[in-house]
Amino acid sequence: MRQRNLRMLVGIILVAAVATYIAIPNSPGIHLTIFGVKIDQDYPIRQGLDLQGGIQVLLEADVPAGTVVDSGSMDAALGIVESRVNALGVSEPLVQQASGNRIVVQLPGIKDPDLAVRTIGQTGLLEFIDAGAVPLSPGTVVTTTLGGPSTIGNVGATAITASGTVTATTPTSPATNTAPNQVFTTVMSGSDLKTATVGFDQTTTQPDINFVLTSSGTKKFSDYTTNNVNKFLAITMDKKVLSSPRVIQPITSGSGQITGQFTLTEAKNLVIELQYGSLPIPLKVVNSSQVGPTLGAEAVRQSILAGIIGLGIVLTFMILYYRVPGVLADLALLIYAAVTFSLFRLIPVTLTLAGIAGFILSIGMAVDANILIFERMKEEMRSGRTLHGAIDAGFDRAWTSIRDSNFSTLITCLILYWFGSTFGASIIQGFAFTLALGVIVSLFTAILVSRTFLRLVVESGRVRDPRLYGLDEVKEGAK
Repeated sequence: MRQRNLRMLVGIILVAAVATYIAIPNSPGIHLTIFGVKIDQDYPIRQGLDLQGGIQVLLEADVPAGTVVDSGSMDAALGIVESRVNALGVSEPLVQQASGNRIVVQLPGIKDPDLAVRTIGQTGLLEFIDAGAVPLSPGTVVTTTLGGPSTIGNVGATAITASGTVTATTPTSPATNTAPNQVFTTVMSGSDLKTATVGFDQTTTQPDINFVLTSSGTKKFSDYTTNNVNKFLAITMDKKVLSSPRVIQPITSGSGQITGQFTLTEAKNLVIELQYGSLPIPLKVVNSSQVGPTLGAEAVRQSILAGIIGLGIVLTFMILYYRVPGVLADLALLIYAAVTFSLFRLIPVTLTLAGIAGFILSIGMAVDANILIFERMKEEMRSGRTLHGAIDAGFDRAWTSIRDSNFSTLITCLILYWFGSTFGASIIQGFAFTLALGVIVSLFTAILVSRTFLRLVVESGRVRDPRLYGLDEVKEGAK
C-alpha cells in the first residue's frame, strides 16, 4: 500500500510541476528536440474581446419584412462569414448565429475596425465583367446585366496573366468613357472561382494574387481571354469595382495571376473578397461597437485581486477548521489551480470576464468534496474507527454525495453552454465552460491528490493525535 501511495505521489508531483511550468506568467513554453522530434510550442493566454479590446459586429439578413430565411441559407452565410473572419488573421474570433436571422461576430485585438466591418459585412455578389478597352476605377459602381446605375472612371493598370507567367504592367493614364449608361456583360461569377491566394513576384517581390477556377469557370475564362487579349476584365463586388486587370494573353489552364501595384494589405483583402465573396443571402450591419483594452485591463486586475482574496480566505478556513487535513487540502487546491489554468492554455480557452468569474467560483467549489470527506472522517473517528480506517471510510462513503453534486453542476453547465450557443450569449458560454472544467479537475484533486497525501501522512506514524484532524475528543481505541 505504501509503495503504491509513493508512486501516486511521484505522479502527482510530476503533474503539478508540468502544470505549474505552463501556468506561470510569461511561460517560455516548450522548445526542445526529443529523439529527433522537435517540439516548439508556446502557451499564450488567449484573451477575449472584453479583456484585450476589439470590436463586436451584429449582422442581420437584409431581406424584405415578412420574408422567411431558411436555416440552410443562414448556416451557409455563417460559414462564409466565419471564413472571412479567419482570413483576417484575428486571434480567437467568435462567430455564432443569434436569434432573429442574426450573426454575432467578435474580433478581439482588431486594429482596423472599419476594414473588418467592410470585409465581414460585404453582401458578396462577386462578378467578373467585360470592361472592354477602358479600365474601371476601384470603387466605381457599374451596371451589369443584373441592373443598376453605371459610372465610369479611372484606374492604375493591373494585369491577368497565364499560370506560371508573371507580368507587371505600369499604370496607365486616366481614362474616361463616353457611355456613362453602359451595361456591362458578366463573364463569370464567384461560383466559378475555386481558390485565391496571395503570392509574390519573384523578381520585384511585389504581392500578386494567384487563382484557380472551377471546371465551368475554366471554360468561360478560356473563351473570354482567348477572344479579348489586351482588354480589361473588371472584378466587382456588389456592383462595385475591386480591380480592373488587363488580359495579357489567353488563359486556358484554369489558373492564373492578377498582378499590379498592390500593397500586401490590399492583396490580402482582395483575396478575402474573392475567396469568400458569395453569400446565399444579403447581410447588413445592424450595429458595431468597439471595446477598449483599458476596460479589460482594469477588469483583469480586479478579477485577479478577487481571486487572490477568495483563495486566501478558503486556504485559511481549511487550515483553522480541519488542521492537518486542511493543510493537505490546501496543497491539493494549489495543484488544482495550477492544473486548471494550464489546461486553459493547452486547450486553449479564450478567457473572458465571465470565464474568469467561473474559474474563481470553481476555486470555492473545489474544496466542497474535501469538506464532505473530512466531515465523514470525523464521524467515523467519533464512532471508534482507527485513523486509517476513518480515512478510507470517509472517502468511500462521501463519494456518492460528491458524485451527485458535481454531476448536477455539470448538467447545469451543459444547459448554460447550450443556451449561450443557441442565443449568441458568448459570456454565458465562457462561464459555463470554465466552471465545468474546474469541477472536473476538482474531482481529480479531491479524490486522488488529497487521499494520497492523507494516507502518506497517516502511514508515516508521526501525526496521529485526533486533535490534529479537527477532533477534540474521540472514542477510546480510535488511533
